[in-house]
Amino acid sequence: MSLLALTDAQISTWVASFMLPLFRVAALLMTMPIIGTTLVSKRIRLYFALAITVVITPSLPPMPTVNALDLSGLLLIAEQILIGGLLGFSLQLFFQAFVIAGQIISIQMGMGFASMVDPTNGVSAAVIGQFLTMLVTLLFLGMNGHLVVFEVVTESFTTLPVGSAMLVNHFWDIANKLGWVLGAAMLLVLPAITALLVVNIAFGIMTRAAPQLNIFSIGFPLTLVLGLVIFWISLGDILNQYQPLATEALQLLRDMAQAR
Repeated sequence: MSLLALTDAQISTWVASFMLPLFRVAALLMTMPIIGTTLVSKRIRLYFALAITVVITPSLPPMPTVNALDLSGLLLIAEQILIGGLLGFSLQLFFQAFVIAGQIISIQMGMGFASMVDPTNGVSAAVIGQFLTMLVTLLFLGMNGHLVVFEVVTESFTTLPVGSAMLVNHFWDIANKLGWVLGAAMLLVLPAITALLVVNIAFGIMTRAAPQLNIFSIGFPLTLVLGLVIFWISLGDILNQYQPLATEALQLLRDMAQAR
């Protein structure tokens, strides 16, 4: 009875066919919203990465032979981590647009002091921004946005094969989209800001007409209440605001991965 004999080339091929995709998928899950937050433990994210890699590995193109102790192998691993991290970071831009929108509305309506610890990032954030983040998270999952992300990262192994080093254009794509995040946030809050600006102008006219009126004791609570009412009314159209932004964010993800 003879033992199974394996050559170094066979072991390297098997290791590369699983480990290189694992690094790209794990980097995506560590940086993308929802799964990549501190709410999901690193062990759970690693289990997710292992499960996804096991499922998609049979359908991936052949991987180059790599020696784990060689410099070329380390460079290939670093390339996969960079690609996965960039794909995840591009999705973070989409979610941060709603966080910035919540911050702007909170400051305009006088709720800038109402902040809480953001459990996803570990920093203090406005309550309205947290509400919008949770709402967008539910919409993203309800519309199967996470499945689109997994589809794109699987297709990226064909459009961005391992060892292609096609990364320079992706940095420019993200840099060009940084301004898009601020513009998207301003579009989200423009109706609320306009309405609150009219309210503040009305208070200014009241102050000029009746100087003896204590505008601070009246204006602050009234601005707060009207701001909440305006925000509640604007939520009725949140789906029409979410869809074009989500479409553009997922299109950016596909453009970065050069997917169809």
